[in-house]
Amino acid sequence: MVLQCRYNRLEGESMYVCVCHGITDRQIRRAVEQGACSLGEVQMKLPVGGCCGRCEGTAREIIREHAEQASGHADGAYGVKTAYA
Repeated sequence: MVLQCRYNRLEGESMYVCVCHGITDRQIRRAVEQGACSLGEVQMKLPVGGCCGRCEGTAREIIREHAEQASGHADGAYGVKTAYA
């Protein structure tokens, strides 16, 4: 099963998630691919959510969806950390 991000965007395009720091969904996904499993771990690599905080919910959703896609499980189970602490 392939999950679709609830935000409509064309394949190959990036969406700005954190406007304060210019962080895109693609950069967040790359951080997850490099091992980040939570917002805190992504924040160790990128300054997402470090200013006004409005992007944190969207960033968490992208992290969760991408981690689930990478694991092959759509339910967040099987040892995949969710972005909710």
